[in-house]
Amino acid sequence: MTPQPAAPGEDADDMRALRRGDDSALDRLMARWQTPLRAFLCRHTQDEFDSLDLAQETFVRVYRHRDRFRPETARFSTWLFSIALNLARDRARRLGRRPAAALENAPEPVDPAAHPRAQTEADERARAVRAAIAALPGDLRAALLLFEYEEKSQAEIAAIVNATPKAVETRLYRARQLLRKSLARWL
Repeated sequence: MTPQPAAPGEDADDMRALRRGDDSALDRLMARWQTPLRAFLCRHTQDEFDSLDLAQETFVRVYRHRDRFRPETARFSTWLFSIALNLARDRARRLGRRPAAALENAPEPVDPAAHPRAQTEADERARAVRAAIAALPGDLRAALLLFEYEEKSQAEIAAIVNATPKAVETRLYRARQLLRKSLARWL
């Protein structure tokens, strides 16, 4: 999911303004990035309430650590998603759990014109995909979600997850292999 259209460098300009004390710059960043960030966190944690809390905490961290952002070394989105992913990992460690099954229960868009049998099969397939993604190890799931749903490049993902682009490529390959295996019935 891509953010609302922004002019090139707008995020970096807003971060510079925030650093200078213009708190309304944070509002602009939140308006652009809250939806894609929450979508990523919801897919990763598979819990809507956790994703809301984590998104809020992410923006609190952005504000607190605004002096650490370096636009010459990283895009804002990379920095933002890194903070969010680290917070999600910390919360999972603290709670000592894997993501909940909430992703399995997320509603799918319903095509009222679809035949009931076809809709039932589509719902089953969607549940199977969500369950297969939820079952992936955290590092594979994070790479897959960032690549497929957030449309991040392998280099951006590498910066977010603190790995090399080659490691991200390997994680994506392994995630897809595991998904093919667990979703063989549907392929």
